[in-house]
Amino acid sequence: MAKKVPGLTPGRLTPLQGLTGQSSKLETRQGTFIVRPAPPLPIPFVDRQREARLLRKLSSSGLTPRPIVGDAGLLVLPWQAGESLSPQAFHQRSREVVVLLLRLHRQPLTGYRLCLLPLLERYWQLCRQRQAGWQRALRQLQRVGEPRPLRLAPLHMDVHSGNLIANAQGLHLIDWEYAADGDVALELAALCASDPDRHDRWLESYAQAARLSTVQLTYQVARWQPWLRLLMASWYQLRAEQSSDEQLLQLAQQSWQYI
Repeated sequence: MAKKVPGLTPGRLTPLQGLTGQSSKLETRQGTFIVRPAPPLPIPFVDRQREARLLRKLSSSGLTPRPIVGDAGLLVLPWQAGESLSPQAFHQRSREVVVLLLRLHRQPLTGYRLCLLPLLERYWQLCRQRQAGWQRALRQLQRVGEPRPLRLAPLHMDVHSGNLIANAQGLHLIDWEYAADGDVALELAALCASDPDRHDRWLESYAQAARLSTVQLTYQVARWQPWLRLLMASWYQLRAEQSSDEQLLQLAQQSWQYI
């Protein structure tokens, strides 16, 4: 499929796999790029213009390439060459993952703060089907308020094997659409949610590398877990309704069991 992108010659566009289903690979005479249009239906916090601005801020660190195009409707980035990590390689290279996260967390704040309460409220407004216990869980979080950050830093917020590329230069994070400034413990809570069997190892490894108390980090991660569980269930619910995808529907049903 041919595709015309501003500033680039027309090229071949290939859709990429992923639960969001918004990204494609664009091959042109000028090189290879990843194309990320704005979602056709609203997904809370996903904003290509904000994403582009954040990536421009981080690009000087070498953590991410600088966007070629970045506005409300379209984000275009240079293609990140390499291979996605398998779950096994993700575990084997966990020390490198921690080093990469620390490198991100030591960057200057981007100016885009991640606040979960308004995000959760927006999911509630957008979804048509209100699952049992959803409103009760949301009201409980509204009463207690978000935990005070243990350490405020730029976060990726979607670290798992599929979002890590390995090449000769090392590991690289991709898919930054949920990145923002927030508590490092929230990042670790999300990481542990994607790899629950190694929960303790991730926290011990990160705490040691970041010179944090493992006990303190573990406690803070536990405080964020109810927020993260509701966020994940809300995301799956909205995306299942928007796409009618059976896999997303099953993930939503599984997630609500923990609420």
